[in-house]
Amino acid sequence: MKTVKPSKLRSAEWFTTPGKMGFVHRSWLRNQGYPDDYFQGKPVIGICNTWSDLTPCNGHLREFAEIVKRGIVEAGGFPMEFPVTSLGETLMKPTTMLFRNLASMDVEETIRANPLDGVVLLTGCDKTTPSTVMGACSVDLPTIVVPGGPMLNGWFRGERIGSGSFNWLIKEKQMTENFSEADIHEAEICVARSNGHCMTMGTASTMACMVESLGLTLTGAAASPAVDARKKVLAQLSGRRIVEMVKEDLKLSKILTREAFENAIMANAAIGGSTNAVIHLLAIAGRIGIKLSLQDFDTIGSKIPLLVNLKPAGKYLMEDFFYAGGLKVVLKELQKYLHNETLTVNGQTIGDNSSDAVCYNTDVIATSKQPLQSEAGIVVLKGNLCKDGAVIKPSAASPKLMKHRGRAVVFESMEDYHHRIDDPKLDIDESCVIVLKDVGPRGYPGMPEVGNVDLPEKLLKQGVKDMVRISDGRMSGAAAGTVVLHIAPESAIGGTLALVKDGDIIELDVEKRTLHLDVSESELQKRKAAWKPPAPMATRGYVKFYIDHVQQAHLGADLDILTGCSGSAVTRDLH
Repeated sequence: MKTVKPSKLRSAEWFTTPGKMGFVHRSWLRNQGYPDDYFQGKPVIGICNTWSDLTPCNGHLREFAEIVKRGIVEAGGFPMEFPVTSLGETLMKPTTMLFRNLASMDVEETIRANPLDGVVLLTGCDKTTPSTVMGACSVDLPTIVVPGGPMLNGWFRGERIGSGSFNWLIKEKQMTENFSEADIHEAEICVARSNGHCMTMGTASTMACMVESLGLTLTGAAASPAVDARKKVLAQLSGRRIVEMVKEDLKLSKILTREAFENAIMANAAIGGSTNAVIHLLAIAGRIGIKLSLQDFDTIGSKIPLLVNLKPAGKYLMEDFFYAGGLKVVLKELQKYLHNETLTVNGQTIGDNSSDAVCYNTDVIATSKQPLQSEAGIVVLKGNLCKDGAVIKPSAASPKLMKHRGRAVVFESMEDYHHRIDDPKLDIDESCVIVLKDVGPRGYPGMPEVGNVDLPEKLLKQGVKDMVRISDGRMSGAAAGTVVLHIAPESAIGGTLALVKDGDIIELDVEKRTLHLDVSESELQKRKAAWKPPAPMATRGYVKFYIDHVQQAHLGADLDILTGCSGSAVTRDLH
């Protein structure tokens, strides 16, 4: 790409200013031992690090930051690492999704307030990728993403075991395969045996693939394992590349076009990616100013073939995906669908980047001529139960349940579910529809990954493996099942879901894209008149702020005050 020499580096406003303010900005950095030339025209590159001991998936990113710095210095840049709010999916309560928008605010304001010309985002665990990208979009500087990478395959008694997927099977294993506490303990140790995030095609792996398909990473960054030396090479090369991106003025807004988002939607379908990609891509698009709707995921992606044979929809894991050729192979197979001319951070197009891809294992990555499924993308449902939409992932669902009519068994909250689901007297059979309320953005709050609730113990013992489950919550990308998610409007604000009662008949027809509550409109109006909203879950602090400003799932569950891009300008100085 042709270099466009900026008239003035943004950091020059801090470091080349004469008089008192230039003195202030330079002087305190002198205690770190920087020589004069670091303040005389070197592009200042911020390394946004989501490392935390509380985020085990990102536990290796301190080392990666040093490798990125090496590349930045080699290319003539001035690296400046900074910490931001980290989001550890496995530890944070009630859900990291509650804090995704908070982390994005941290990223945005830290970038804007400081003398940065470009940014490297070090990501890994589920929400650390969308939150950092969202924040960076709202500033719109040259930005490159370095995904931390998946763990090596888990192995348990001679078989692959996936972190993030086995945990959803524990109850079933205990009920139907007599797994003991010792068995579970052994699996617990085997499932996470190296640095990195979940190695299934869960949300972390999905979002790494999304940022690569959007064009925000160097080619091959999504699939390479965290502990593979080639991941370190990519980190160093990313450090070099971001300096060149600053010189080329290659900002996020030049890469994140409408066509780039369409590519990501198609890629998500082909990899069997997480439904969480829907809510994160909508939020990212809202920050960069691209018009993207929930319906686009069905219109653009639902007819795309499934090519990647990874858990939870398949049998392999991310390490196998990497050895088979990685996302690059998938993008080559999709070239007849993609906008191949879209620009990426290396200055080349996404089509050019994948043109030489070679598949080394067609059992892991199928061809578009012989896919695992002919149509596998996210399906968007509409109906009186979800007037603003809901989603289902066909590749993770049971074909026999894709058209289903059943009696509702309603749980008013997660606490209600936990209290009653294993009650032997619960009136439920495998034909019923499990309805979970009050787990949406405002209601929980934060929209947790609980939509794929475990089945009742008595049905598991009968050999039942799947049932239709519906909620206004989300589902882990590592989970499977016939699960309808993201129902909007949510129950906490009076959506139709709030009005469902035990015994109501619910009809799901994925082919027709419908989710219908078989209750008359007049009866629904009576129920609505008698409905009372639940008390808010917080009266102060960030959670109160979140509840007051969060948008519904079909809008990406971003805060209404954060949509759009404010740019990088800071109009007032500190003295």
